[in-house]
Amino acid sequence: MTNSDTRSRINFAKAAPKAFKALIGFDAAAREGLDPALVELVQIRASLLNGCAYCLHMHTGDARKAGESEERLHMVGVWREAPHFFSQKEQAALALTESVTRLGEGGVPDGVYARAAQYFDEEELARLLALIFTINTWNRIALSTAKIAGEDERATVAR
Repeated sequence: MTNSDTRSRINFAKAAPKAFKALIGFDAAAREGLDPALVELVQIRASLLNGCAYCLHMHTGDARKAGESEERLHMVGVWREAPHFFSQKEQAALALTESVTRLGEGGVPDGVYARAAQYFDEEELARLLALIFTINTWNRIALSTAKIAGEDERATVAR
């Protein structure tokens, strides 16, 4: 895609401000009470799965600013092969992120859901699911509107 193609896409925040603002509110409510490091890991994993460079760039930067190690950031994409980098709770969240992001005909497998339910109480699990829903929505907005990684992120995707 050339820059002229990219420039012809809508600015979702300006074109649908009420929907954009509602998503910001949903995102903020989802994060409430969740460990900030876990939030970034989930957003990074979903963005990797969805191929969203814009969100991946943003969330790896946010994670670094919050003190996340480069080692863990490099391992998010292969977390199953590097379990010692992530707690059991983080692994359960990453597995749930994958299942919800790659949602197939069968939905989220019972085992994946049960594992997450071992580490998150009902309210935390609901917020984790909401977080996964929001990052998938943000990824789809960025991909559909051809957002470019590193290009004026904070002006269009509010935290």
